[in-house]
Amino acid sequence: MTAASLFVLLAVQAQDWTHWRGPERNDIVSEPSGWSASGWPVQEPVWSANVGDGNTSPLVVQGRLYTMGWSKDQDHVRCLDAATGKELWKVSYPCPPRGRHHMGDENYYSGPIATPEYDPETGRLYTLSIDGDVACWDTRAEGRKIWGLNLYAQYGVEMRPWTGAERRDYGYITSPLLVRDSVLVQVGAAEGSVMAFAKDSGKRLWVSECKDPAGHTGGMTPMTVEGVPCVAVLTLRNLVVLRLDAGQEGRTVATYPWTTDFGNNIATPAVHEDSVLITSEYNHKAICRVKVTLKGASLVWEKPFSSKACTPVIYKGSVYFAWKRLRCLDFATGEQKWEGGNFGDAGSCVVTGDGKLIAWGGVGRLCLLDPAASEYKELAASGRVFTAPVWPHVVLSGGRLYCKDREGNLKVFQVGTSK
Repeated sequence: MTAASLFVLLAVQAQDWTHWRGPERNDIVSEPSGWSASGWPVQEPVWSANVGDGNTSPLVVQGRLYTMGWSKDQDHVRCLDAATGKELWKVSYPCPPRGRHHMGDENYYSGPIATPEYDPETGRLYTLSIDGDVACWDTRAEGRKIWGLNLYAQYGVEMRPWTGAERRDYGYITSPLLVRDSVLVQVGAAEGSVMAFAKDSGKRLWVSECKDPAGHTGGMTPMTVEGVPCVAVLTLRNLVVLRLDAGQEGRTVATYPWTTDFGNNIATPAVHEDSVLITSEYNHKAICRVKVTLKGASLVWEKPFSSKACTPVIYKGSVYFAWKRLRCLDFATGEQKWEGGNFGDAGSCVVTGDGKLIAWGGVGRLCLLDPAASEYKELAASGRVFTAPVWPHVVLSGGRLYCKDREGNLKVFQVGTSK
């Protein structure tokens, strides 16, 4: 059985964006960019809204947009009409703006950070607040709550330890991950780093062999190792690859040490076949490719190029990421092919079905590029879409481009035929 067969993808419409990093969890979509001889229609939004503070990226499913935000001491889970922005329903619960053990960078974030996870089989939405509230909501019943628990209260999770020059604890920021009938959460408790909960009831099913404190990344990434379904996770101290096959759930396949002085690594591990890309700024200032087998992990290459927040996108033998500059590396060797542009700290990228690259960063610099060019080549670019950093991931779904900043401002551009 392969990892792909474990993850609920087949029932999802091609244009739906149901997970962190899109339908295939790799920032590559089949949908076209909307580029034509007349240009790229991203100058005026078709609608805009404010959905509350937070860095979660929206999900778009069958004409509905699901998003989270914080205001007035509450988290709000919202369902909007994807075409118009009209609010269809909202559920709220008490939550602080930062995790209860928060330390460092408090002026740079508030509200939920972990992007929700949608189950197309049941229509249920799984959310994780910055203060450790895991919840399951029925989107077919106007957000009725199915189950919930608090990770801090349930498992006694403590502040993340020192790892170097400074200490950081942003609370819970890693997106949940659906696997068969369970939802995986990076808990970071003393008894296990990752835990699996029954998606229907919230009952705990297993705990990982690895007991590292939780990392600060956008998500966990499925991969197949020698035919065995696994998941790649960045903890506080290591890249860890865990088994997901029946009877072996949570067992460690491989570890590769990777710790930053700040104890955070926002970019998600990027997977292609048997390899994982890890990148950090901070004390590493590097990107590396690690090969994983059932016997462990080994370094293929490491290069002095880095991304602080943008997860690398692996496409047709190249690697793309936007941090300060947009870079293109050779996947096989790690050598840089080209760089260009100005994207600041925040960033995310999407490769489209017509072979274009959307790059989003800074306080709303939105660019369309030709990734196959021999140098940095912008086809089109917008001005500053927002005034606050755009940590939330850009989303392309149903002919629309969804752009959000950390203050919850959401703008939607029509770039193709609506679905």
